[in-house]
Amino acid sequence: MSGFSADWLALREPYDLRARNPAVLDNVVAAFAEHPTVAIVDLACGTGSMVRALAPRLRARQAWRVIDNDLSLLARASVTLAPARAQVTAVPLDLNLDLEAALGAPIDLVTASALLDLVSENWLERLTVETALRSVSVYATLSYDGRIVFDPSDAADAEIVAAVNTHQRRDKGFGPALGPAAAHTAIRQFQALGYVVVQGTSDWVFGAGDREIQLEICAGWAHAARETGMASRTVAGWLARRRGAIAAGRSSIRVGHVDLFARPMGTR
Repeated sequence: MSGFSADWLALREPYDLRARNPAVLDNVVAAFAEHPTVAIVDLACGTGSMVRALAPRLRARQAWRVIDNDLSLLARASVTLAPARAQVTAVPLDLNLDLEAALGAPIDLVTASALLDLVSENWLERLTVETALRSVSVYATLSYDGRIVFDPSDAADAEIVAAVNTHQRRDKGFGPALGPAAAHTAIRQFQALGYVVVQGTSDWVFGAGDREIQLEICAGWAHAARETGMASRTVAGWLARRRGAIAAGRSSIRVGHVDLFARPMGTR
């Protein structure tokens, strides 16, 4: 699965970086502070944003395997900028079919960004069980949690958000997606397997000057709402009003996300 263009990933990356929860990230860094080396697998890596965000924070020598089934994105990830102490190897795999193969080599940490809300509960259970069998920690960031707040508000906002959240639960290549329930489900599954989980919000916050990404996101939400058929009578007017507010520099949007770091109990 991929389905995301390099242009979209480049547009969102600085907002993703700003949104990452610092307390959760600090816990990841602290967990590997005394490790001379760390082997990391990044699932659904896109163009390598996780490497760029995390690798500079880790003092250890790092061996990254970045995995995606989009060869164009994977080629970009393979040449991503990283510290000299980080080696990056790109691996083409379909994570729906080959998750176990992705986790086959000895590893210390599994990472994923904006992935868990796209997968099914069954696939997530595969991930949690396979990582628990290997006593591997997991750092998963930017899971959408269903919260969207607009300023100024619009009478159609609630209808659009409800439609978007319904669309989020559609099959994204892994079976019926968890969508807004992803982070809560992952935390519950990891804790049931004896993991200690640190979590925190990692919301996107777009201000009046962030016009391009607001326009892209609102257009995407309008498209999703139309596909569900839930807001067919209101979506066109809603999008026109949103675009007007964005163009006038009067729009801000908060989009709720959650970061988590799951660590096997008793590890340091």
